[in-house]
Amino acid sequence: MAKKCVLDILVTLLLFNCILLAVNGHSLPPKIFDVVKYGAVSDGKTDNTKAFLKAWDEACGYSGRSRVFIPNGIFLLDSVSFVGPCSGPISFLVKGTIRAPTDSRRFFTDTWIGFRYVSRLTVKGGGIFDGQGQAAWPFNDCKTNDQCKPLPTTLRFDFVNNSRVLNLHSINSKSSHVNIFACGNFNITNVRLTAPSDSPNTDGIHIGSSSQIKITHVRISTGDDCISMVSGSQNIEIYDVSCGPGHGISIGSLGRSHEHEYVKGITVRNCSFIGSDNGVRIKTWSPSLYSEASDMTFQDIFMQNPKNPIVIDQQYCPSSHCLMKSESRSAVQIKDVTFSNIWGISSTKVALDLQCSGTLPCRNVKLIDINLSYNGPGGQAISQCSNVIGSSHGKLVPSGCL
Repeated sequence: MAKKCVLDILVTLLLFNCILLAVNGHSLPPKIFDVVKYGAVSDGKTDNTKAFLKAWDEACGYSGRSRVFIPNGIFLLDSVSFVGPCSGPISFLVKGTIRAPTDSRRFFTDTWIGFRYVSRLTVKGGGIFDGQGQAAWPFNDCKTNDQCKPLPTTLRFDFVNNSRVLNLHSINSKSSHVNIFACGNFNITNVRLTAPSDSPNTDGIHIGSSSQIKITHVRISTGDDCISMVSGSQNIEIYDVSCGPGHGISIGSLGRSHEHEYVKGITVRNCSFIGSDNGVRIKTWSPSLYSEASDMTFQDIFMQNPKNPIVIDQQYCPSSHCLMKSESRSAVQIKDVTFSNIWGISSTKVALDLQCSGTLPCRNVKLIDINLSYNGPGGQAISQCSNVIGSSHGKLVPSGCL
């Protein structure tokens, strides 16, 4: 009798666990939600926003592994946000081309395609996101207008965790290609981001208030920063990224509008810069509010004719109404920075330019095995340093100024 009771209890527990597995989606088969079956038309002219949203809503509500599928063809899509949380892991699988509108009445928003409050998201498929930025770039007047209206980022991820983007191509974004905000454990790999060198504010990847971000095997050719990291960027790993044209890989700018804009734990390795405006750069506003950028490593980097291969700029102020640049009054503390094994050719005479704050000098800056040549007029490459406390090791060309 006792054995039967024990057996009954075990059977009951087994059935209960099976129910839990079913509820959590582990026993449900993967399911595809093809946008065409929800009314999407691949003629490049029909607005498919409703069809995409309906496919997303049903996929997001499915407890198993779901896939929103965009097949071959050209699908016009207006500004849209795909919002979670979802019941199970979800993929946005793009085989065709998703194209943005060119109607100027639809330009002035900060998002073209957004994903918000989602976990276990995968965006992949080998397809193309075409921002059709040529129609919008003439409306960008941010260099002369502090009140300029936003233009849409191609892919915006807000509060997205444990997710990844891979095997995609974004072209001609109206603004940034990818924006990452308040995300964690987020990977981008095998992605191409392209726009003309004169396209305004077309950052490749912009990161803020996010941690545990990995960017690997990415090719970026654009009109602004290839990758930019601002307030709250922590534990960011960037590996095997090719940048050019573009403004380089930048930390900042920091300190303009908020105090305590901390950036920490940035690693940039095995990257190349080809014909870019900058290579690796840290920039802060002057004057600025108090912030801190620390624990940053730039290592194993090849430079092919960038204008400014290695830069710390604590006098950053690109607007025409800025005060005359003199002694930096930035209150951003930069510390624990390593530039190691960086080689190649600079297109300008100043290959190493470290201009730190007179208020808070840079601390513990290390230059290790730097070999940057210059073949233009005026002699060999030189370095310039101001308000930097640090050390130099190994081969240094140009001669270190620490």
